[in-house]
Amino acid sequence: MCSQAMTDITNPDASDRVRNEWLRRVEAEYRSAAITQHLTLWLIQIGASPDLISDGLRIVEDELAHAELSHEVYVDGGGQDPPHIVRESLALPRCHGDPLELDVLRAGVDIFCLGETVAVPLFKELRDRCTVASAKKTLDRVLKDEVRHRDFGWTLLAWLMDSPREPEYRRLIENELPRMFGRIRRLYAPASAHRDREMGDDERAWGLMPSARYGEILQRALERDYIPRFKEHGLDAQAAWDASQAPS
Repeated sequence: MCSQAMTDITNPDASDRVRNEWLRRVEAEYRSAAITQHLTLWLIQIGASPDLISDGLRIVEDELAHAELSHEVYVDGGGQDPPHIVRESLALPRCHGDPLELDVLRAGVDIFCLGETVAVPLFKELRDRCTVASAKKTLDRVLKDEVRHRDFGWTLLAWLMDSPREPEYRRLIENELPRMFGRIRRLYAPASAHRDREMGDDERAWGLMPSARYGEILQRALERDYIPRFKEHGLDAQAAWDASQAPS
């Protein structure tokens, strides 16, 4: 009797919100694998460091594993629908007329320096109150990998900035970082997110958290990660963040 009660607490029934979130994660991880594969192709085309190319290929494998693990959680929660994969979203856009190196820089900063950096504390928060076995296993793996994915982004930035084209790359980041910050703020801290501050223990056990926490963690990432890391390259992330919030 006690054993059954403990099982019920540790593995509560999954809500529609739980199933929808894990299906979304399947789609997002699969998309990340495709986009990283595309970026790695670009790295090959520009003759990037072999270490960066190898790291990119390893990340592709990580993201595919994340998608598979996330699907197992979705099925454990009673999910039956296939993921909705938009094929047009599985590639990086080119800015026609720009050298390929500039598009590599855009993708590296936006997807990895910004996206994968905040992913580390986000997944740590999701894991901390997760108790469902398959979900915790998945979040353990994702969190471990995200640290390496974050480091890949900053290593790529350093490699690009250590070149005679550094002034050109600096201008691009200064011009486009506010737009990139705006995108990640809309993703993790939309205007409506502050209203979603409460979540039951059952959904937290499945590895979810209230929307408001995403914005709080993003703000912390700005202070702890973005500002000091960009400062190493002489870039003012705080000014770019402030510009991203200015009315257009």
